[in-house]
Amino acid sequence: MKVPSFVLSDIEFEIKINGVPDSLKEYEVKIINSSGNKATQNLVVINGAASWKLKIETWGTYIILDMNGKETFIRVMPGWFSILPPLIAIVLSLVLREVMVSLLAGIWIGAIFIYNYNPFTALLRLADTIMINTLINSDHMFIILFTLLFGGVIGVIQKNGGTIGLSNLVTKYARNARMGMISSSLMGILIFFDDYANSLIIGNMMRPITDKLKISREKLAYIVDSTAAPVASVFIISSWIGFEIGLIDAGLKVINSTENAYEVLLSTIPYRFYPIAALFFVFLTSFMRRDFGPMYRAEIRARKKGQVSNPGSMIEELTEDESLIYKGDKARWINGFVPIMVILFGTIAGLILTGMNSLNEQGITDYSARQIISNSNSFSSLLWAGFAACLVAIIMSSWQKIISLTNAISAWTKGLQSMLFACIILVFAWAISDVTNQLGTADYIISLVSETLNPRFLPVIVFVICALISFATGTSWGTMAIIMPIVIPLGFKMAQIADYSYSDSILILHGVISSVLAGSVFGDHCSPIADTTILSSMASRCNHIDHVKTQLPYAVVVGIICMLLGDILTSYGLNPFIALGLIFASLFIFLKIFGRDVPDAFV
Repeated sequence: MKVPSFVLSDIEFEIKINGVPDSLKEYEVKIINSSGNKATQNLVVINGAASWKLKIETWGTYIILDMNGKETFIRVMPGWFSILPPLIAIVLSLVLREVMVSLLAGIWIGAIFIYNYNPFTALLRLADTIMINTLINSDHMFIILFTLLFGGVIGVIQKNGGTIGLSNLVTKYARNARMGMISSSLMGILIFFDDYANSLIIGNMMRPITDKLKISREKLAYIVDSTAAPVASVFIISSWIGFEIGLIDAGLKVINSTENAYEVLLSTIPYRFYPIAALFFVFLTSFMRRDFGPMYRAEIRARKKGQVSNPGSMIEELTEDESLIYKGDKARWINGFVPIMVILFGTIAGLILTGMNSLNEQGITDYSARQIISNSNSFSSLLWAGFAACLVAIIMSSWQKIISLTNAISAWTKGLQSMLFACIILVFAWAISDVTNQLGTADYIISLVSETLNPRFLPVIVFVICALISFATGTSWGTMAIIMPIVIPLGFKMAQIADYSYSDSILILHGVISSVLAGSVFGDHCSPIADTTILSSMASRCNHIDHVKTQLPYAVVVGIICMLLGDILTSYGLNPFIALGLIFASLFIFLKIFGRDVPDAFV
């Protein structure tokens, strides 16, 4: 008998029994509470197995008793316990301005709930179970290795003058703050294939340029973050597409739909209002040179005083190594450009290679570009590209005799070390995501709003649910994986119950799918514990909490407008492109009214 060790009160869970003798048609299971009261359930046995889906309203310790007299204990916790770990981590990170301590506190609180409310046991399991499980995840290790390797590339091209050369080249065109911000945004779109690579490349490459132009690190981090996940999530060729198609396809199979998952994915792109509008708002604020809230104060500080970073922020871990500063007078942009292009085109080549290999292994010989990318391995591709870029950067530096091989290796090592703090934070972010998954945080949030669901308002409600979950857990992919299998059949069934026409049912279905994808990006975009948010602040050398505080008002404004003019109106039949036009116009008007002008420079 398989019984979870703990569950949330009033949240459905399942008891499974396997290996039941064929002679039995029913299997009796009893639940005994702390007062000795019993509840008996006779389960139907099918092919030697039986299961029971149930809810327990009152929290406490219960005994599950099977027919053989075997007792299994189960703890029932209040549902609101599940939101405490991410909530504590978020609040502490904003109050203490110390992300590492805040994340550890959240993980520890979650471990206390998981390990029978024992704080000492929770501390031990935090180290030898939660952290170890996080580190042995192959996808996590791919990301950590790529992040370290990218740091090594940056270390070498800093030492050989490549970053200074690139800075000087781009500065010829980005001669003022406006063009600097627009250039950074355009570069963000060019690195469309992966959000992690986007954050690391744009932040590190554009930072010297934006510093010269007195653009605040907060604004750079906002640009980097807003052109990472939002761009990768809507481009039809990116590391996201295979994952998204897989989730949609699984959901469509549940409702026995004959629609092609890739075609459904394409049809949802115009409905993904938040990532599209977030990208538009980046260019709008850059072109209009208008900001509001904490971002305005950060920009004025940078322009007036030349303080690109908040002087009151702790960013010791982000300071650059003096040994990596180029001291020559012939900085060449090609030495920085080529290694970065190796990462870009190397990743694309890796996606094609892994995709074709995967399809060939499946016996598929006639395939399209879409199928290749959908079946590719983005993590392997990034890692290969990272290794290749390191080799190219070191060889170029030594071949031109800019620095010796020994100094190039030393610079590479220093670059790796510069990414160590970011990797530690990433591990903590993944760990708290794992804890929230074990605690059923997503299930609890869904239960809070499930009774308010209405077919027409389903897309906007799903957007809010996904935003809350991804904000609390710090993972957009995890949120999509949790919610998509639930809301596709939910949306389809609710449309059927409401007796909607086929076209209206498809409209609701596509709206729900797009809301999952967009809402997950929104929450991830805002969350201080999200890995892409952390990478953006690290790559931009911006204090993480300063980045969160300045970006949050922008994301919330865009999110609210998208819900009101996008999700709600399109669920009543408004064309999504008209909705996007209304959203763009509203953002322009908002910035015109509430934004304040930030000049390129103060005389």
